[in-house]
Amino acid sequence: MAVLRQAPESQFAHVVVVARRARQLMIGGRPLVENPKSRKNTRIAEEELQQGLLEYEVPDLPEEPEDKDGKRHK
Repeated sequence: MAVLRQAPESQFAHVVVVARRARQLMIGGRPLVENPKSRKNTRIAEEELQQGLLEYEVPDLPEEPEDKDGKRHK
């Protein structure tokens, strides 16, 4: 697994990272930014991600098997 700090390229992964961090803030986590621009947990989490303050792991995906002709199966 790779640990990353920059915002994910995938929009889905971006939403997942922000949502998980927002949940942490909702249950009492402290913001990593000194003066958040918003009081909303999702906006604070978004700001933290954009500033590179959050670390998250990206799982290694298995490669798709190739047949004898070198074509990938789906």
